[in-house]
Amino acid sequence: MIYNADWVIPVTGTPIRNGYVEIAEDGTIVSVSDAVSCPVEAVKLNGILAPGFTNCHCHIELSHLKGLFKQGTGMDGFIQQINALRTSIDRKGRLDAIDKEMESLYNQGVSAMADISNCDESFAAKASSKIYTRTFLEVFGTEPEDATAIVANAIELQKKASEYGLDAAPTPHSCYTMSPLLNRLSAAEGLKSGYISYHSQESDQENDMIRYGKGELFDDYHARGCSMPPVMGISSLEYFIRNLSEAVEMPVEGNVILVHNVDTDQVSIDAALKAFKHPYWALCPLSNIFIHRQLPPIGLLRQNGLKICIGTDSLSSNTQLSMIAEMKCIQDNFPDIPLEEIVKWATLNGAEAVGKNELLGSFIPGKKPGVVLIENVDIENLKLTDTSFSRRLA
Repeated sequence: MIYNADWVIPVTGTPIRNGYVEIAEDGTIVSVSDAVSCPVEAVKLNGILAPGFTNCHCHIELSHLKGLFKQGTGMDGFIQQINALRTSIDRKGRLDAIDKEMESLYNQGVSAMADISNCDESFAAKASSKIYTRTFLEVFGTEPEDATAIVANAIELQKKASEYGLDAAPTPHSCYTMSPLLNRLSAAEGLKSGYISYHSQESDQENDMIRYGKGELFDDYHARGCSMPPVMGISSLEYFIRNLSEAVEMPVEGNVILVHNVDTDQVSIDAALKAFKHPYWALCPLSNIFIHRQLPPIGLLRQNGLKICIGTDSLSSNTQLSMIAEMKCIQDNFPDIPLEEIVKWATLNGAEAVGKNELLGSFIPGKKPGVVLIENVDIENLKLTDTSFSRRLA
């Protein structure tokens, strides 16, 4: 099959005006070029051809919570809602919602996903999907005496995931939902697989809790009688790095996906670059707006040349799971960023983060990344519009 479109974004090269992509029956990329050499039998399309996306942060098992959460509550308010509503729908309803969203993500062009799981409810759907999923078995627990048992339970869940053929391993949630012991034990266990995903600097409430021992998040956990993380006088990411250094050799060899990064700064970035050999910064802008009415300092991340990825987060903190909507949000708020750069974040960088860049993420002959058509775009300026959407061609 040969597709010809207004633009082709191959990711590893410059965008091609009036380009084409040729693929074999099994989806392997055969060739990519401009229309000068385009075969006459090519299928003509309006829009942009791009490789399949990698959703670098999702909680697909929370899909049943769509439309139930109040927006703009801050992290403390969001946690209260998740505790109250997580099991408000029966198991069948939860499984049906997972199946629906997995199918939608695939049809939109998602080829890979970094997904967070707290239980086994998403395993069957992910195992049967054509989307490659690396599953991060997220753990919580503020009481240090529970840490060993919690990690042991996560390892048992990992064994169950492997029975479904899923790549999965434990991962820590964040600095504020865990005792220091559980934080480092779960991270060290996850890094045995070569990968962890970590909610990092999602809000100023998180940094206030670790730096100063105050703020809404601190007050919420204190009121519930939870053991509190130490007050360090440093950022929450620096705390995570210092804590992790007690359990693993630095710099860390594996892939570390730092998710959200809304309240990050240069000192935190410098610490991460020193501590992690392969860090990735996953952005979920619509989720950040949903919860905090804030966005990450993307300009700062770009200035540092960081590997940026894009995720959708969950339907508890978003109104939709759409990579195009996330990309459009970034474009609207940071209009100087070229679309081809944002597409790279949504494709190749994410594929690298989950360890699938040899197969996915770019239009290189021999790869099988999937082919996505982005429609209703500003052709002349190579921009997304309010009505842009994506659909899978292959």
